[in-house]
Amino acid sequence: MTLVVFRLHFRYLFSMIQVAVGIIMKNGEVLLCQRHQQARYGLKWEFPGGKVETEEETNACLRRELHEELAIDAVVGDLYHQQHALYPDSGTFDVFYYIVPAFTGELVNHVFESCEWVPIQNLDRYDILEGNRDVVQKLMNEYAKIPSQND
Repeated sequence: MTLVVFRLHFRYLFSMIQVAVGIIMKNGEVLLCQRHQQARYGLKWEFPGGKVETEEETNACLRRELHEELAIDAVVGDLYHQQHALYPDSGTFDVFYYIVPAFTGELVNHVFESCEWVPIQNLDRYDILEGNRDVVQKLMNEYAKIPSQND
């Protein structure tokens, strides 16, 4: 009985949700997207992407999500970072971060409060979703020396 109660209250420990995320880079900047105010973790900034569907590859998921969310056809590059993220109110996530070095189409925001191109060295100035903070630090350590074209 105790195990059943534990499983009911802590279901997120027993199933991991896979998520594919795109680090879209252009001219020394990266695209950040802000969640809607009414959404869970409202107004936090994150990288675009979404949940992997059954039997879907993570890079195919990312292409699909970026097309749905931003109306772009992404060139999905190499896996840059992978991590587990735990949100007690929503679950355990296995997050795959891919570099997106290029895309075609005009970027159109379909789902976010706003989107901004941000110089990599300025990423820490944004209220980043907790699950994205490790990869933000990694990006800043590895890429912040590359000047954006706005500098």
